[in-house]
Amino acid sequence: MSNMELKKNLLQLKKHVLTGTSHMIPFVVAGGVLFSLSVMLNDIPSTPTEGWLAGLAQIGLAGLTLFIPVLGGYIAYSIADKPGLAPGMLGAYLAKEVGAGFLGGMVAGFIAGMVVKQLKKIKLPTSLKSLGSIFLYPLFGTLITGGIIVWIIGTPMASIMENLTSWLGGLGDVGKVPLATILGGMTAFDMGGPINKVATLFAQTQVDTLPYLMGGVGVAICTPPIGMGIATLLAPKKYNVEEREAGKGALLMGCVGITEGAIPFAANDPLRVIPSIMVGAAVGNIIPFLLGVLNHAPWGGLIVLPVVEGKVGYIIGVLGGSIVTAVMVNLLKKVNTDNESKISEEDFDLEFEEM
Repeated sequence: MSNMELKKNLLQLKKHVLTGTSHMIPFVVAGGVLFSLSVMLNDIPSTPTEGWLAGLAQIGLAGLTLFIPVLGGYIAYSIADKPGLAPGMLGAYLAKEVGAGFLGGMVAGFIAGMVVKQLKKIKLPTSLKSLGSIFLYPLFGTLITGGIIVWIIGTPMASIMENLTSWLGGLGDVGKVPLATILGGMTAFDMGGPINKVATLFAQTQVDTLPYLMGGVGVAICTPPIGMGIATLLAPKKYNVEEREAGKGALLMGCVGITEGAIPFAANDPLRVIPSIMVGAAVGNIIPFLLGVLNHAPWGGLIVLPVVEGKVGYIIGVLGGSIVTAVMVNLLKKVNTDNESKISEEDFDLEFEEM
């Protein structure tokens, strides 16, 4: 494959991703902000379970539950048109259910799109052509995509997560800085996905006996969205209109410990965003570990400050990790030349540039 063909394929790939993320962002922002408000107004930093705040949390969680199926569905729609929508959404939902997170949802969207695109190449009798788009392609596309997710991806995913949890449990004596680096990187990697959950649950389940773990992880939970929000403020020309709007919501989501606020940026530009948020989260995790910060809540973000011992160290960790993320991602990114999310070949040139 020539260099031009490779770039053309990459541009086409990103077109599909942008279609998915442009439809996903309103779900993340609306759901995330409403859920953030419910946690913020609750007496303790946790999901409300009673009263009108529980209802508000339920509304917010609806958006945070649906954004992965929407992402996968519209990636498939971009590849295979309307017949790909149902297989993509259902495949991404199943990817979420088996614990594959938003990255699994993206993969499901691409699988569904490619499966349906191939199905559409099969010549149907004239009598069945009208049924193809509304019945046959969605039916068999969903069956094949769902089968791949449930029977091929799901089982190994469960095994990987179990082994990862066991491995993490054996790192207790590795030293604070290496442990903080690992936990921070894992927390940021998939932003609420399976890797994130292994790291956060590892800290949350030991909050009564080893509160220093949540002292760091509580920071790592919030630096990805806060860092990306700051990045859009520092260099707005490097982000499209949708990303700049998502950045405002990401700041609020980060303050209340919702890592998913960074997902729209990671989905659009994973090669630059994911390494940047991982480095920032690692730095944000190391600082509280070294400063002896204790977080007595199984939650993250600035909202837990009332139950944190070593508040100054915690705030320094949040600011330090977020700024590292913002600076790194903006150094990696080029100026966005079209605010309507059109794609240029420069999007694939990973060169450092001044902010």
